[in-house]
Amino acid sequence: MWMKRFLFPFFYALIILILPFGITRSSQAAASHIEVLNRAGKPVTKITDGDLVQLRLVLAGKASQTSDISFHLSSPDISVARCKINSGETTCESEPFRSLGWFWGQNKTPQPTREIQAVSTAFETPIVTSLQVAPRPVVLVHGFISNWQAWKNYLGPDGFLASLGVSGYAVGDGQAAGVLNTGSLTDPAGRTNTISQNAAILSEYIDEVKKKTGAEQVDLVGHSMGGMIARLYIDRVMKERDVAQLIMLGTPSSGSDCAVLPSALGFYMPTVLEIRTSYMTGIFNRQVTHRHGIPFSAVAGTLIQNSLGSPCTDVPNDSVVSLHSVSDIQLPYSTIPLLHTELNTSEQVFQEFVKPLLQKMPGEFKEETDPQPAETNSTPLHFTRVYSGHIPAGGQQEVTISIEPGLTVANFALFDPSRSLNLVVRGASGNVITLEPAKNGLIEVDNPETMVQLGYGFTDPKPGTWKVTLEATEKTPASGADFALTAYFIGGATLEGSTSTLLPQINNPIQLSARLDLGRQPLTIEKAEALIRDPEGKVENLQLALQGSQAETTWEPTKPGLYGIDLIVTGKLSDGSTIERTSFLAVEAQPGQSQVRLSLILSAVGLSVLCLGLAAFGLLLLVFLRRRIQARSRSS
Repeated sequence: MWMKRFLFPFFYALIILILPFGITRSSQAAASHIEVLNRAGKPVTKITDGDLVQLRLVLAGKASQTSDISFHLSSPDISVARCKINSGETTCESEPFRSLGWFWGQNKTPQPTREIQAVSTAFETPIVTSLQVAPRPVVLVHGFISNWQAWKNYLGPDGFLASLGVSGYAVGDGQAAGVLNTGSLTDPAGRTNTISQNAAILSEYIDEVKKKTGAEQVDLVGHSMGGMIARLYIDRVMKERDVAQLIMLGTPSSGSDCAVLPSALGFYMPTVLEIRTSYMTGIFNRQVTHRHGIPFSAVAGTLIQNSLGSPCTDVPNDSVVSLHSVSDIQLPYSTIPLLHTELNTSEQVFQEFVKPLLQKMPGEFKEETDPQPAETNSTPLHFTRVYSGHIPAGGQQEVTISIEPGLTVANFALFDPSRSLNLVVRGASGNVITLEPAKNGLIEVDNPETMVQLGYGFTDPKPGTWKVTLEATEKTPASGADFALTAYFIGGATLEGSTSTLLPQINNPIQLSARLDLGRQPLTIEKAEALIRDPEGKVENLQLALQGSQAETTWEPTKPGLYGIDLIVTGKLSDGSTIERTSFLAVEAQPGQSQVRLSLILSAVGLSVLCLGLAAFGLLLLVFLRRRIQARSRSS
């Protein structure tokens, strides 16, 4: 009994003495934690995928030794940041980095709650915290002669993006301020914005999306010209990196020759000139090269594989944009057998191409370097002139096209925005030819947003005069219908057109040159003219001086902006066959030095006037204050 009385108080006292030490060690371990810091350095518990963050480790007590700390994400297990904690310190912070891919986990499953672990040899078990992560919003950029409704399959509660739990914003949809102008079907002769102007609008739209969602970065998806607008935004307009990646659907990175059809009517200027192959390869791609680390990807439609019936571009293509044009800048790309107008509406494109890119996981975003501007290796197509006109209701018009011997393929393309005209085609024999998909590669595109509504072709066409009669139908509007028709040939003569500079200054002469050859042998040019469409749409016609197989002239741009230049050349073979070829060029005139100096002078004068005004105001204010002080002194 006496032992019980003695030992019980002893053990009780011992527990009381030991317990505080156990509690202290336990509470210290629990106090060690990870903090996620935003770009302002403040701890947060919620971020959006792509936000700039830092990770801070906070220990309950001072570190006993210098140790390396590795921060890991789970699912997949990947190291995302590191820091070093020095002996005697309690915290260390990683370098700032982007949380790209944090919303997506193993097997592309959403991870709205992310677990972050700090791992080190300094402690036995990882220190863990959790973080709420929202997906990046997606900004959709439409293309030529289009609007935000081109993305209707992507938007809304039943749209493609909603199936991923991702918010979609299409420029022009009213969810944020900004409407692109790439051409209006209801006003084809109206002025459009330039790519640069549309890129500035895209910038405003992205800014509002970021404010609305709290996101620091967005994914950009551009269809057709939308990809060109996005590229310019990234290169020239973006203030800091706010794009995680650029996904382009059928973007003509080296242009599309189909653009020569609407430009012949003066429609959709100046946008339609910026799609010209000569502009994209000679001006745009040489200047727009900066990616600021942003990865680019593209998909190309390749439904048309055969040269026969490829209306106005080389094969394979999606009817207006070729695979070569999509892939003519350095980037990974995929192909799919669809038409151009299907690339932004197809669920297959979304599922097989867009969706996997939007679901990139941590570690799958690579910092891209700016590629060196590359010379295009495309072989130019050889076109006739573009025949254009207006057919009144109930009327018709005949177009005559000469086909010389030696051609392997002749392809025809019709631009008919009304989609109401009927074609009657007569070959060199004078007989009417019934056009068939299998025999002539006949395609009809029932979409007014395209640059071509009908295409057909012939293999080994019979040399001679071919005639195409365009007839109004009951579908033709009472106001009539505009049209543009052209053909390009495979085989036969080639025309090389050039300008002495692509970026001339106004009022400075530049040289326009043309050379006609057949199998490397020069052909005599009988006539050569230049149709020059200025930035306001006015057309000037110049005759070129002839010197055998070459033709030249000089010309001066009189106002800054983009000019379309069609060099049209006619020659003859020894058998008397007529040859007609056109080279479609573009130059961008720059303000002259005198204008720049005048602008600088006016700016300097304005600044001087402002400074003088401020000085005069300051002097009057001093006089006023001095008189007030003197008046108060007298009264006192």
